[in-house]
Amino acid sequence: MKISIDISSIIYGTGVSVYLTNLVGNLLKIDNKNNYLLGGYSFRRFGELEVYCENLKGNFQKKFIKLPPTFFEYLWNKYHIVTYESVIGRCDVYHSSDWTQAPSGAFKITTVHDLIPVLHPQFSLPSIITVQKRRLEWVKKEVDRIIVPSKQTLTDLITLGFNKNIISVIPEAPDDEIIPADKDEIARVKHKLGVKTDYFLAIGITPRKNIDRIIKAYKKITKQEKLSLVIVGEPKINVAGVKGVVFTNFIHNNDLGPLLSGAIGLIYPSLYEGFGLPILEAMKCNTPVLTSNFGAMKEVAEDKCTLVDPYSIESIEKGMEKIINEGKRNDFSKILAKYSWETTAKKTLSIYQSKNN
Repeated sequence: MKISIDISSIIYGTGVSVYLTNLVGNLLKIDNKNNYLLGGYSFRRFGELEVYCENLKGNFQKKFIKLPPTFFEYLWNKYHIVTYESVIGRCDVYHSSDWTQAPSGAFKITTVHDLIPVLHPQFSLPSIITVQKRRLEWVKKEVDRIIVPSKQTLTDLITLGFNKNIISVIPEAPDDEIIPADKDEIARVKHKLGVKTDYFLAIGITPRKNIDRIIKAYKKITKQEKLSLVIVGEPKINVAGVKGVVFTNFIHNNDLGPLLSGAIGLIYPSLYEGFGLPILEAMKCNTPVLTSNFGAMKEVAEDKCTLVDPYSIESIEKGMEKIINEGKRNDFSKILAKYSWETTAKKTLSIYQSKNN
């Protein structure tokens, strides 16, 4: 069987990139019976698709097109003409990207990571909302099987009228490159970022990540003058008058592991997530987590994290105080045992193989 995966999104450094990198790498490790065709498109970053494949091992071919994503968005989402096979090559299974849904005669599979542009358009650019709505219409009409990372995303799709019988929940997992760090590595990253105190860690600066309420809660904690708030992201938020806030800009995985390991706690009271991968990454580094008391965040956190009302500054502040007082006491091993990329790959392969059922 020839399985083609559209890996166009693998080059952008997003959660979807992490998903594709780990899924493809593990599929090629565990499956030596099927042939894989890695497809994709880019114009400015075309070379990065080629570079990604240089270190891959396994039974695969590749076919990349040097045209911008906008071209294929119009071709496949808006006009829905020209088959995937005529552009990339013949395949029995077509696993589409999170950006385009091409017409295809193959067994069609896609992964819906979240439904932010549809359910929470206030958190998305108008152009992204348009693209995702177009794509999802073709997903609903034509796709044979849909993969989602959480029960919450399954529920969201059913609410939007998707056929629940073709949807499978296959959780994602912490990136293999995120590992607990020793004191020297933690000290290296703190020095690199100019962090001189103990610190809380927050990831993301967009409104959906709730960063304004996190900063306001941080200002209220009793030991604020002795703690920093490190925020993974660019300094695009006005924090004038708030001492102790440090922005990391873009950060690589070899620094993220130590940053998570050294934190008093990960502060992640997001307003919506399709899964909540940073929660598992923090657990992997034995770091306490504060997160939202609903949706995919609660689903991943179970009863081992500090759950708060993300719309309440007071609730977030009390949760941060709780983490300060309790320290690193939780054992996350039972939760982490449920998640691995090898398991994700095996379950995804079973979806591909369902074509023959």
